[in-house]
Parts: sequence; C-alpha cells; structure tokens
Amino acid sequence: MALTPILLQGGVSALSELAEAVPSFTGRTLITGAVIFFVTALLAKSDELHDYDLPGIPSALWSLLVSLTTMTLATAAAAVIVGVWGQAEAVASVFEGYDLGYDSFVKLGLSVLLVVGAYTMTGLVRRLVDEVTAARPAVSQHQREIAFRIAQVFLYAFTIAIVLAIWEVNLSGILVGAGFLGIVVGMAARQTLGALLAGFVLMFSRPFEIGDWIEVGDHEGIVTDITIVNTRIQTFDGEYVMVPNDVVSSESLINRSRKGRLRIEVEVGVDYDADPERAAELALEAVEELDDPLNVPTPQVVLKQFADSAIILGIRVWIDRPSARRKWRTQTAVIAAVKDAFESADIKIPFPQRELMARQEADGFVVAGDGRESEHRRQTEPTPDGGSDDA
Repeated sequence: MALTPILLQGGVSALSELAEAVPSFTGRTLITGAVIFFVTALLAKSDELHDYDLPGIPSALWSLLVSLTTMTLATAAAAVIVGVWGQAEAVASVFEGYDLGYDSFVKLGLSVLLVVGAYTMTGLVRRLVDEVTAARPAVSQHQREIAFRIAQVFLYAFTIAIVLAIWEVNLSGILVGAGFLGIVVGMAARQTLGALLAGFVLMFSRPFEIGDWIEVGDHEGIVTDITIVNTRIQTFDGEYVMVPNDVVSSESLINRSRKGRLRIEVEVGVDYDADPERAAELALEAVEELDDPLNVPTPQVVLKQFADSAIILGIRVWIDRPSARRKWRTQTAVIAAVKDAFESADIKIPFPQRELMARQEADGFVVAGDGRESEHRRQTEPTPDGGSDDA
C-alpha cells in the first residue's frame, strides 16, 4: 500500500488551513518573523544544550536527542512558513513522483541506524586511538587528534557508501565522475595539493612545534601557527612569513630549540707567543662566572686551528629556553668577559698581520727604461758555452 498520497494529502490539508486562518499579509509577515526568531534562538541555544550533563543519560545519546529535536523543530518551522503563505501544494507537487511504501520506511530505518551507529562508533574510535598511542610517548596530542580525524572520515565515508547501496544508488557513475573531477582538480591545483600532502606529512612527523625557533631556507624565526597548507613564522625583525608546507618539506630545516637548549660558540684568537693552555683556562673561568650559560652541559674551551695571525680558541656554552634575545645577550656577555680576562692577564688578541720579505739585488731594482737595463740583461744572460758574461 502506497503511503505517499495519503501523507501528502493530509499534510497539504493541514497546511492549507493555516493559510486560510491567516489571510492578511501583515499577519503572515508577523508569523514568519516569529518563526524565524524562534529557530534562530533554538540554534543559538543548541550548543549549550549539547554541553548539558544529565545523570543517567550518556552524553552521546543526549547529544543525538538534541540534534534530532533541533532538526525536527526546524523542519516543522519551515512547514509552518510554507503553509502560512499558501505554498503547500507547490511543495507537495515536488514529491508526487515518490512512493514512500513500507520498503522505503525499512530502508529509512536502516539508514538512520547506520548513521547513529557511525556517530556512536566515533567515541569508540577515540578511545582506541588514545589507548594505542598512550603507550608511545613519541606520539604527541596533535598527532593523536589527526589520527582520530582520519579514522572518523573513513568511518563516515564507509557508512555513506552502505547507505547509498541500501537505497540502490548506482555508485559507478558517482565514482567515475569523482575520478574525472579529481584529475581536473589535481591538474589545476598541483601546488595546493602538494602543500596539503606536505602539511599532513608535517603533522605526523612533527619536526617542530608552535613556539620553536627554526630556520627554513632563508627564513628564520619563531613558529606561530601550523596549518595543512602553510606554516607561519615570526622573524626577529617582527615580520610574519607564510611558508608553504611543500617548501618547508623540501628545504633544509634547522630546529634550534628542539631539545630545549642551544649551544653557542664564540671564537677568539690568542697570540703565538702566549700559552694557549693558560688562555683556555682563563676563558673557561670567565664564562663560568656568567649567569646565562648552563652548568650542565658545562662550558668548554677547545683549541681549533692555527690561523694566519693567532691560535683560534672555540668557547662553547649552552643556554636553555633558546630565543634570539637570549642568544645575543649570552654571546655578548661571553665576548666581554673573555676580553676582560685576557686583558687582565696581558694575553694579546692579535690583529690580522702579514710579514713581508724582500730579496736583495746586486745593483738594486732595475726599472724598465733605465739605461742599466741592457747592461744588466747582458750580464745575466747565459753564454753559448753555458756560462755568463760575469764569468
């Protein structure tokens, strides 16, 4: 037995009575405004209703009931507006070709159950992801959220495919159209899709976090935001740089604050006449008295190389919570302390110098055009027997 004509006839009759009850334009306008105001207020309060925690009712079930009630009231409000303005028959004519028999109600019930089941399964998926990743400290909270979202998308996609199969929708045409659409979109937005894929890779690998000090190519600064398309960096000049994620993944990346500390090295040269071991001890004592460098790891002073004018010492210190300001402040303090220590011990930090030597000539330098040039050449040229005129 077909229920579509009966349902349509009953609904149209009820809504037509609304149009007859409110024949004036002003009355219909007031009713429409009141209904819109009611729906708007309901939607504004729906978020608060979802957050209510009622004893004895699971939160998922309560959220589902609130959603279904909101949808039902919104549909009823739309029907009231259609009936008040006398458009019930026009809307009913759209559904005249459909037969809502018992089979349709069975399919509708199965579809609703599948959707509700998928919605309920998301909570189970959330717990499974948390339990699996809890045993792995290397997995961050952000990575857990991404894994949950991907699992949720696959779950909903699988549910939608089953619902379409229940309603005997031909999926081959949809898949073929989606395939052609994917090719067209992929050809037109290669760079954007590359940035999206690189964004997912960065979200899983997590080579840096928000707040890290990184250097990517020619850009260096603090990471302020990470999206699936680009990464925002605030440089030390106060500028914001948006770096596409495909550029981030293809360039060499330096994370200066990954382990929470940063090593700073200052090179200084001491004179060759000075004792390098003594100079290293003085430099180490000078930096150990500073406040910014860490005690663990301890500061180090190493002899690095023989330079043109001096023996080069490398002074290495570590700082925690690295930032550009702390780096330059510590480096400035190290340079000033080492210079004062060397001056107090009378250890010279030499300027670049070069030693010049000249070879003595018998008759001095001979300049082109001088009258002695031909005589000098004759005396220095070898004779046929292998000797010279000087012999």
